[in-house]
Amino acid sequence: MVSYHEYLKNILIQILESYAHLQEIKDKPGDINLIMKDLLKINGFAKVILNKIDDKNIQSSDFKGLKSKLKNYVENYYFEQEIETMSALYSDDMGRLKNVRLKILEALNDKKLMVSIQELSEKL
Repeated sequence: MVSYHEYLKNILIQILESYAHLQEIKDKPGDINLIMKDLLKINGFAKVILNKIDDKNIQSSDFKGLKSKLKNYVENYYFEQEIETMSALYSDDMGRLKNVRLKILEALNDKKLMVSIQELSEKL
């Protein structure tokens, strides 16, 4: 059976991997699907942490801060509708692809969310 720590660490690692993919995208035609895929992964895993991981089962004090930052991200940033609209109209526009990708990365770095994820994944 997987412990809460292992479960949380695996989720955090998957978020970090998707974040790294977003950073590496070259903003060429067709990359909108890659952006959407990684964004949906990150959002899905953020919601899993918020809804399924109990504070009482994770001893690290950093977890409560991370959970607060994830809640802020989920409540304040929503890119799916914008990407869906873009994919229909501007999926080959490299400037728009780059702009939306950079906005997503900026949102993920708000309140040092990705730094907190990296630090907690290393502690677990």
